[in-house]
Amino acid sequence: MRDLSHIFKAYDVRGVVPDDLDEDVARRVGAAFAEWLGEPALLLARDCRLSSPPLAAAFIDGATSRGADVIDIGLASTDLLYFAAGSLSMPGAMLTASHNPAEYNGMKFCLAGAAPVGEETGLQDIRELAERDDEPSAVAGRGSVQQRDLLDAYVDHVLTFIDADRMAPLSVVADTANGMGGLVVPAVLAKLPVSLELLYGELDGTFPNHPADPIDEANQRDLKAAVRAGGADIGLAFDGDADRCFMVDEDGRGVSGSLITALVAEKMLETHPGSTVVHNVICSWTVPEVIREHGGTPVRTRVGHSFIKKVMADTDAVFGGEHSGHYYFRDHYRADSGLVAAIVVLQRMSETGKSLSELLEPYRRYVASGEINSEVTDQQAKVEELAQAFADGRQDTLDGLTVEYDDWWFNVRPSNTEPLLRLNVEARTDDLLQAKTDELLGRIRGGSGEGGI
Repeated sequence: MRDLSHIFKAYDVRGVVPDDLDEDVARRVGAAFAEWLGEPALLLARDCRLSSPPLAAAFIDGATSRGADVIDIGLASTDLLYFAAGSLSMPGAMLTASHNPAEYNGMKFCLAGAAPVGEETGLQDIRELAERDDEPSAVAGRGSVQQRDLLDAYVDHVLTFIDADRMAPLSVVADTANGMGGLVVPAVLAKLPVSLELLYGELDGTFPNHPADPIDEANQRDLKAAVRAGGADIGLAFDGDADRCFMVDEDGRGVSGSLITALVAEKMLETHPGSTVVHNVICSWTVPEVIREHGGTPVRTRVGHSFIKKVMADTDAVFGGEHSGHYYFRDHYRADSGLVAAIVVLQRMSETGKSLSELLEPYRRYVASGEINSEVTDQQAKVEELAQAFADGRQDTLDGLTVEYDDWWFNVRPSNTEPLLRLNVEARTDDLLQAKTDELLGRIRGGSGEGGI
């Protein structure tokens, strides 16, 4: 037995190499995934971290030991792996630690059709099999390994979301942070009439220029400067496995994921009238407003890709967006792709002749705090305390606690993996936002020596 509880998270496997995640663990997980699936074959892809090749080899060794054939698609973005799982109707695994530092690695899993595998949909079963690592009772023979390059097919797929012939000659700066965006972003944009300035496009798993975590505004600094210096129309910032994309307007200002969700939702409802669009609980009030204004039906979900993908399947939603830069498309097998979202935005700019800031101006209806994390030992007790303190508001517990008033709202959610309480606040005015944020943080952090992060 080997205890793997510390690296199996709600949606994936994640840990420091080799302390938490080594080749023995990768082999165990590969064997467990293949055994749990019971399928004849599976896909494997990896990011460019220095630890990915040996971990991939160990994963393949484990999977093939259970008789499964492995199609190794090599270096890929996570949304490329999802495309492969969808288009080939095969389950798959992606070796990546996404935005985490270079010493981390991990694994994401999906079923055929890119359906998610999470804590409640098989990940705990895989963990238990990996911890035991029993020899299989009956395997006819070791599985085979085949290499396959799907980049060109992926590029063709991404381009189906737009009309390339109607694309205007735009200038784009993309910061791929030495991650997998350096593989897929140039390949897609080369097919469009755009001029691309690529920052840190070399695949380098040491991430020598800055962390591959664009949600941290400090990691967007070089992109914003390049957009302003070159007079570019838009800036795109990708995380390590290139499934998330953050955008910067022509003035070098960062754009929230809620505003991009609203913009893409409007475009998707134009081409798919009357459809359902999914958004999570921390998206701006703007998002459901825009969806309704353009004839769609908004559906609110918990934060997290497995929840969003399930709700999209249940409602046949055409699109889903998260404030964190994840954008999901029904025609991308309900999986997320920052690159698809980016080219849909480019198409909107081309069609309207408007700059990104002009397109977004009608959506700038509220002001938001962004996510604020606080160390809280007993998160649930604190949530209950806040529910009592704000009992006069409209409350729901879909994901943590959301309390709404006519001119402001907040959500608090306990972290799945750390002793943190995550706070998001939105209001109609700056003064109200500041006052309510201060009040909430005072209640969350006050009187117990708890500090913010």
